[in-house]
Amino acid sequence: MEFGWPVLGLAAAIGAWALAVVVFDVPEIVLPSPADVLDAFLRVPGYLLGEAVTTFVVIVLGFALAVAAGLVIGVAIAASRIVELMFSPLLVAFNAVPKVALAPLLVVWMGFGQQPKVVMALLVCFFPVVLSVAGGLTSTPVELVELARSLRASRTQTFLRFRFPSALPQIFVGLKVAMPLSAVGAVIGEFSAGDEGLGFVVVQSGANSDTALAFAAIALLGVMSVALFYALVLAERTLLPWVRETTSQR
Repeated sequence: MEFGWPVLGLAAAIGAWALAVVVFDVPEIVLPSPADVLDAFLRVPGYLLGEAVTTFVVIVLGFALAVAAGLVIGVAIAASRIVELMFSPLLVAFNAVPKVALAPLLVVWMGFGQQPKVVMALLVCFFPVVLSVAGGLTSTPVELVELARSLRASRTQTFLRFRFPSALPQIFVGLKVAMPLSAVGAVIGEFSAGDEGLGFVVVQSGANSDTALAFAAIALLGVMSVALFYALVLAERTLLPWVRETTSQR
């Protein structure tokens, strides 16, 4: 039944969209109907799916690099008060910079191709990972810390056996925030530096006034982002079954 509600919600949204197009007589170039979008997809399904694979690779690579870098920097911030005081303001300031403004610079530095797109995805989704890792590691319950001390655990053992497992639920919150942001970053990169991918399809379709094809690419991007998000949810439930048993997440 849990699966049925999202399907019902999607059907209601598509129905409202189709009704609005008919009632307000919206031109197709402004807002195509769901049927027009489906026709556009069926017109070139192989092309769109191929571009979706390209964007998928960029999203996953950018996200994976953000997780790796975020874990290292988050652990460093949590482990040292000096590191936190030195670099936390810089991270906050960098996160406040609109990443779209960096897109042309990435093209200058790296040229066209996959590299600037992956880096853009990394930059957009990096901060939530760092924040969740540092926050999770610095909020270990006091009783766990006392237990580690009573067992005379070393600093490494305390981290691996107590602090990191305790931080995992919060880390997964950051990962679930970062995954859709990685998709946003990948599309921004494809807008500026791409000659392939769903973002490039949207730009080209807009330039050619093929709004239905642009919406088909956007819909594919949405489906892909939702699938990746729920893959993380599944991973969290598989790796951390105790979270649902010991909290109100039921």
